[in-house]
Amino acid sequence: MRWLRHIFAPSAQRTFPAACMDAIAAAVTASERSHTGQIMVAVEADLPLEALWRGHSARQRAEHAFAQLRTWDTEANNGVLIYLLLADHAIEVVADRGLRSRVPEARWAEVCRRMQQFLREGQHEAAVLAGIEAVTELLAEHFPASDGAQHEDELPDRPRILG
Repeated sequence: MRWLRHIFAPSAQRTFPAACMDAIAAAVTASERSHTGQIMVAVEADLPLEALWRGHSARQRAEHAFAQLRTWDTEANNGVLIYLLLADHAIEVVADRGLRSRVPEARWAEVCRRMQQFLREGQHEAAVLAGIEAVTELLAEHFPASDGAQHEDELPDRPRILG
């Protein structure tokens, strides 16, 4: 059954058209004004055949994307990847060690639950925006921006379509 979901997965470009990608990028840009963290959004329509054959989970793919996209490579170790695997209707949030050590696992699970509510209704853009909002709250709590200080944008704000 999983094979079929991946073979017939919806296109990430159709699910996230240009206007949607622009809205998500704008939300990330706005978010990063309130904290020194970095947010990366990645969407994968389906798994590559090798990963599917090996039975990789959405979490494994998210961790792979976290490394591949160099989300870990921020000065304060406070990068966060919001990952969607469309074929599995899966959401994963992977935080770098600087933030992961400060936030209990239950809070990350709550971020995913918040997003999943929208995803169940087919509201993909709303799901990602809710995830950005929730991650923003955590980053602002643990890595607030200094008043008036500019910090470097270390990761692209535009979502990445993988695969």
